[in-house]
Amino acid sequence: MWLFTAILSAFFAGITSILAKCGIKKTDSDTATAIRTAVVLLFACIMVGITGSAKTLPAISPKSLLFLLFSGMATGASWICYFKALSLGNVNKVVPIDKSSTILSVLLAMFLFGETGHLAVRLAGVAVLAAGIFLMVEKKEAAAQKHDNRWLFYAILSAVFAALTTVLAKIGISGVESNLGTAIRTAVVLVMAWLIVFLKGKHTKIAEISKKELALISFSGLGTGASWLCYYYAIQNGIVSVVVPIDKLSILVTVLFSRLVFGERLSRKASLGLMLMLCGTLIMAIWS
Repeated sequence: MWLFTAILSAFFAGITSILAKCGIKKTDSDTATAIRTAVVLLFACIMVGITGSAKTLPAISPKSLLFLLFSGMATGASWICYFKALSLGNVNKVVPIDKSSTILSVLLAMFLFGETGHLAVRLAGVAVLAAGIFLMVEKKEAAAQKHDNRWLFYAILSAVFAALTTVLAKIGISGVESNLGTAIRTAVVLVMAWLIVFLKGKHTKIAEISKKELALISFSGLGTGASWLCYYYAIQNGIVSVVVPIDKLSILVTVLFSRLVFGERLSRKASLGLMLMLCGTLIMAIWS
C-alpha cells in the first residue's frame, strides 16, 4: 500500500504543474496562487485532524515556531515566483529549474548541517543533476524566440526560495509533528499570498475569473494536497530511501502531460537532460 501511495504522490505532484498552467492562461498568477493555497491549507488541516497533532501546538518552542514562519514565507515567495514563471514560460523549461532547488538544498545542508556522508557520491549526483538541468533549459532558435524571457528570472528565484524553505523547515521542524508543521507553513503562505493580492489591488478581479480556470486552479490545489497526503502516508509506512526518489520522479509525469496537453515536445538534447536529472536525483536519494 505504501508503494502505491508513493507512486500516487509522484503522479499528483506531476499533474499539479499542468493543472496550474491550464488555470493561469488568463488569470493573474498571484491570484491563482492565493486560491490554490487555500485549497492546500484545507488538505493540511485534514492531515492534522487525522493525526490529532493539533494538541501539540502549545508545546512548540519559540525558535521552532519562528523558523516555521520563515519557512512559510520562503514557500510563499517560491510559489509566487513559480506561478509567475509558469504564466510566462514553457512548462518543460520552468519545472527543471524549479527542481534545481534540490542542488541548492543539498549544498546548504552540507554547509549548515554537516551532512557530508558519501560526499564524493553526493557531489557527483549534484553535478549530474546540474548537467541535466542545463540541457533541459536549452534556448530556442531565434526564429521561435518570441516568448517573454522573464520566466527564467522568476524560475531561478523560485528554486532559491524553495531551497531556503527546506533549510528553514529542517531547523523549525525539530520537535514538531510534521503534519502540524506543514499546516503552520501553509497558513503563512496563505496569508502572504492574499496579502500580495490585496496590496496589488488584484482582489477586484477575482469575480472576473472564469469558472473553468477557477476549477482548474482548485484542482491544482487538490493535486498538491493529494500528493502531500499520499507522500506522508508512504513516508510513515514505507522505506524512505525508496519513497523519496519515486516522489522526485514526478517530473516524468509533468513532461508526459505537457506533451499531451500543450504539445510541448522535448528535443533529443532536452530528453538527455531529463535522463541526467533522473540519474542525479536517484544517486542523491540512494546515498542520502
